[in-house]
Amino acid sequence: MGTPAKVRLLLVEDEEALRSTLRLNFDLEGYDVTTVANGPDALERLRGAHYDVVVMDVMLPGMDGFTVVETIRLEGNATPVLFLTARTSGADRIRGLKAGEDHLGKPFELEELLLRVAKLVQRAGSKVTTTVLESYAFGENHVDFQSYEVRGQGGLVKTLSQREMMLLRLLVERHGEVVSREEILQKVWGYNVFPTTRTVDNFIVGFRKYFEPDPREPRHFHSIRGVGYKFTL
Repeated sequence: MGTPAKVRLLLVEDEEALRSTLRLNFDLEGYDVTTVANGPDALERLRGAHYDVVVMDVMLPGMDGFTVVETIRLEGNATPVLFLTARTSGADRIRGLKAGEDHLGKPFELEELLLRVAKLVQRAGSKVTTTVLESYAFGENHVDFQSYEVRGQGGLVKTLSQREMMLLRLLVERHGEVVSREEILQKVWGYNVFPTTRTVDNFIVGFRKYFEPDPREPRHFHSIRGVGYKFTL
């Protein structure tokens, strides 16, 4: 029999001394550890390789940990995440739990961190972990987030681009809420791409053509002048 594959762990921590200490301890626990020190590099790693679990600091250079994980969730990545955070307000805890699986306040006991990571890996192995929206229906419309195929008005069948799907997923998962242009640009286009506001408007116009019975009187995709966009059922 072959040797069991090591659990692949991505450690994202900008404080060098803590990163080195945690890496050493995860190595000793038998994990295959990759480390990065900022948000953009973490996002790049998560897009380019498979990991079984992520340990993610929240306060990071370039892009905070919450935004990194919210972005990969929009892309359909359900890798379990444990956040390390000194931010303990109720709103931050709720945001962290929505995006990841667990959070641990700083400072923390090393033994507790190792136990929590082991629990996440165990849960992921039993398939009890974060779920990402795979399909969605509203009115006469149907969206398949895995195949990128949509069925819309008048029998329309169309394959959307990844960015269209990410924007659609973001609006659908936040239905009833106004999502700001700034949040959309950061999560859908990324930290190093700067499209114009008109680019987002064009995507919304496209959604109205695909999904609205009357695109001139939208029921689902609304522009909130000067703020952002909202999806309603």
